[in-house]
Amino acid sequence: MTDLSLEALAARRQFLSLLAAGAGLAAFPARSQGFPTRPIKVIVPYAPGGGPDVLTRKVGPRLSEILGQPVVVENIVGAGGILAAQQVARAAPDGYTLMLGASTHIVQKAMQPAVKFDPVKDFAHIIRATTSPQLLVVAASAPWKTVQELIAAIRKEPGKLNYASGGIGSAAHLASAAMVLAAEVQAVHVPYKGSVEIIPSILSGSTQFGCPVASTAVGPVQQGTVRALATTGATRLAQLPNVPTLKEALGKDELAIESWSGIWAPAGTPAAVVDVLFRAYQKLYSDPAIRADHLAAGAAVALSESPAEFSRFVESETAKYQRLVKATGISTT
Repeated sequence: MTDLSLEALAARRQFLSLLAAGAGLAAFPARSQGFPTRPIKVIVPYAPGGGPDVLTRKVGPRLSEILGQPVVVENIVGAGGILAAQQVARAAPDGYTLMLGASTHIVQKAMQPAVKFDPVKDFAHIIRATTSPQLLVVAASAPWKTVQELIAAIRKEPGKLNYASGGIGSAAHLASAAMVLAAEVQAVHVPYKGSVEIIPSILSGSTQFGCPVASTAVGPVQQGTVRALATTGATRLAQLPNVPTLKEALGKDELAIESWSGIWAPAGTPAAVVDVLFRAYQKLYSDPAIRADHLAAGAAVALSESPAEFSRFVESETAKYQRLVKATGISTT
């Protein structure tokens, strides 16, 4: 190789470095305006150790690299996500306090219109991140191998079998209540503080079935501690192709129920800051390894195209869950 070619190669590398730097600045236009300059807090409204908590913590270091600031994950658990939502809604709208907003919050507002937050008006909706169905599970030692067998057992002894959830109005509660309603049977709801408690409750015998989110349940199912009878998704899970959907099992379209989660900030967060965060999360979830990791855990990455599109999605989900809550008769009492 000649000296000239070496010089040309060096010049080319310098040009590419400058180009990459320019692309980075274009991707984060608000950095020149001073964001972010300090740690960012992400509130998780679920108990530590559950699927959403684990996934949020796993991507935290990568998000920190992208934003150039530490990312701190904090759990605020209670009242089916209400406590976290109320606190974040009151936080300063500066982009430094974020929350894992989810379909659970939509359900809580539908059940309790008086709660002190509005999923549509009180938040800047940055990006929808994942969608995930629930899994209807029973203990591996339980006698029921199919949804039909479980329904038959519930019908045989009305009000004798219990189902666990991560709280009144949680995704697990809604999915189980919808199934019980569709099958026209009676079972007792036992709410816990978080979905991470559903499987231990089933294994201890305190409850007999439940519908934890797939990102929490896939691992225990694959390990053989619990048995999956169905998924609440519109289609079967790639990780568990032999497990039917509830819609297949009972022939009811309304049983196709999927949870979703995304990143919310307090309403009034500047558009430039929202754009920085949107682009950061977009870059984060474009990583094939992160997408594969989420899918393996039962939470498929399903990004919204823009903050505006995510806001429209939240509005449509609000209308849908208002209808569903009314039909199932879910109550906080």
